[in-house]
Amino acid sequence: MYNFDVVTPKTVADAVAALGEEDAQALGGGQTLIPTLKQRLASPSKLVSLTGIDEIKGIRTDESGTLCIGGGTTHGTIAGEGSAYPALAALAGNIGDPAVRNRGTIGGSLANNDPSACYPAAVLASGATIVTNTREIAADDYFQGMFTTALEEAEIITEVRFPVPEKAYYQKFEQPASRFSLVGVFVAKYADGVRVAVTGASNDGVFRWTEAETALSSNFSADALDGLAASADDMIADMHGSAAYRAHLIGVLTKRAVAAAG
Repeated sequence: MYNFDVVTPKTVADAVAALGEEDAQALGGGQTLIPTLKQRLASPSKLVSLTGIDEIKGIRTDESGTLCIGGGTTHGTIAGEGSAYPALAALAGNIGDPAVRNRGTIGGSLANNDPSACYPAAVLASGATIVTNTREIAADDYFQGMFTTALEEAEIITEVRFPVPEKAYYQKFEQPASRFSLVGVFVAKYADGVRVAVTGASNDGVFRWTEAETALSSNFSADALDGLAASADDMIADMHGSAAYRAHLIGVLTKRAVAAAG
């Protein structure tokens, strides 16, 4: 590690002001950033902790039935209080271990956009809206590649709004050491169609499997996916699995997710 300053603002406005200073970086639960600092892959001179900002914490359901989760809400809270969206609550309850779930936040995960993180699949499959201190961003516009998002400098995720689907399920094949997704598939069925999002597999980060969406929108059953195969082009290949292996897992896990949701 190395020397840096830490500030702990109590409001979003104060956090934005602090992040406007040179070489400042936001700190949520620290589950990604702290290991990054230890490995000297990042070296900000000031960390702006968001953990003391109560206005970005908590879960509510608005008048339209949309589940609204503050960006500073921990995985453990979502797992315990997100019963309005059971598939999302189950996803949160299987992130990491208790220490990670009690520190990590949904906003921190989405801001980092790790290619193997679970929340990006849920957000993209749900057609959720990411709300920041300045604007609202549709999920389809938010994710822009591995570790890349539409967020601008000093922009903070204050809330994530999830339209609750008729049926949904998240199926994850874990990398056993880290419990990150080697491949994860989130399937969500709405009145106007089905959305399928895949994490952990692609070099471009989370993505929608549109061929599966078309098939499932006509027939929401695992049988509708017979004959479909995800392309292995640009899939991640590493010591844990080849590109072809990950592509195969996408099909297997999507079928399991549909069967479980149905």
